[in-house]
Amino acid sequence: QVHLVESGGGLVQAGGSLRLSCAASGRPFSTTAIGWFRQAPGKEREFVAAISWYGGATYYADSVKGRFAISRDNAKSTAYLQMNTLQPEDTAVYYCAAGSTVAVVRRNNDWGQGTQVTVSS
Repeated sequence: QVHLVESGGGLVQAGGSLRLSCAASGRPFSTTAIGWFRQAPGKEREFVAAISWYGGATYYADSVKGRFAISRDNAKSTAYLQMNTLQPEDTAVYYCAAGSTVAVVRRNNDWGQGTQVTVSS
């Protein structure tokens, strides 16, 4: 079982940037795929991005391609989501998830507290 803690959220103006962190413990991070999801008020949780355990493959929702970048630092057992050119529609609680593969990550239904991102217009 892996324990995840999200951080880095905040309030930013449209066009600004934030970097979210997902700190992991309890399972060898280097063999764990990581994904980011978000849930806006009144909407279902949606997939944002994922990275394979070896870091060689990344996946993005169409809505964030070219603006967001997922990365990982296995030495720090931490994954990141760099968010650039933020828009008000990116406002949501952001969650990270872990699994043995990206496919497993995308089926995740065990969520932590997440981190709030608010983009003002």
